[in-house]
Amino acid sequence: MSATIRTFILTFSTLCGSSVGSGILRTPTNVSLTSYNMDLVLRWSPPKGAVSSNLVYTVEYNTTVIPYTVGCVNISDCVCELSNLTRPIVEYGKYTGRVRAQLGSESSAWVESNHITPDKDTIVGSPGVTLLSNGATIEVSIKDPEFKVSALRNIYISATYNVSYWKDGQKEKAQHISDIQQNRVVLIDLDPETRYCVQVQINTESNPHPSKLSEVVCESTTTDEAPWMAAVLTFVLMAVAVALLVVGVVYRESISHLFCPKDALPQHFKEYLLTPPDPTIYQAMRNSHPPEEIYHQISVITDHRTVEEGGPLEVARTSCSKQADVSVGGVEDMISMDTEKQ
Repeated sequence: MSATIRTFILTFSTLCGSSVGSGILRTPTNVSLTSYNMDLVLRWSPPKGAVSSNLVYTVEYNTTVIPYTVGCVNISDCVCELSNLTRPIVEYGKYTGRVRAQLGSESSAWVESNHITPDKDTIVGSPGVTLLSNGATIEVSIKDPEFKVSALRNIYISATYNVSYWKDGQKEKAQHISDIQQNRVVLIDLDPETRYCVQVQINTESNPHPSKLSEVVCESTTTDEAPWMAAVLTFVLMAVAVALLVVGVVYRESISHLFCPKDALPQHFKEYLLTPPDPTIYQAMRNSHPPEEIYHQISVITDHRTVEEGGPLEVARTSCSKQADVSVGGVEDMISMDTEKQ
């Protein structure tokens, strides 16, 4: 009977992930300390058979000169980023992490991770790449990945770039340029009006692993232009700038007198310009009435006879031609006299 009870207790302890006799939880598994772009992260898996949602973890880390220091406390996630803590990470230090599980008042044993030296073991991320086409050449600009601690060039002074480029769709015929220390490189002898693709990777001496490859970036070349055109344009612009500078220096006094004259305006000019206009003039113009028009009444007498029959219009026209200054009343009298004669 006692053997059966003992077997049941051992089986129950195995399923619950704890040892009843010792009161200690099972330890976390797959504990690993990693570094990406000079950060420091401890990762692990829950204890085998652990099913409780109340399980939490505590993380500590140390170096060869600093004893274990608390990193994360009572966290439920199986990851702790040590580079976000108050104590900064030293890029040349040797780090070790450890973690334990906790369930209520019970705690598991500590489980240590592997050792990490950030400058030698960190995974360098992919660089950024931008392309600029200029005729039958392409300028490649490379941007280093951002590190959690310091900068890439401060840690890896002799870091170099490997540049691969190929015609779009012909990666198997890629050409390579290695050990480039500058972050700009110009690809020459390219075919005009052709699309090229570029990919870059970083190599460091102290870190045996190259960086991740950059994204593939493509750009098209343009028609080849004569290089002397840019030189001529630059020379002309510089010549114009120098000429303007010389003119400004030689004639600086005349220019200053033109924009800032020393002679003042005569006093009567100032008074005339500063005197406000007389409002009475505008008021009189506004209140004035149009002039009265003078006119005389004119009467016209018509006759049925034609001009050939010697009508009054012909006589009147003849009289007017002989005597230009005939009043309207005189014309009427002449027309009446001609009528009586006939």
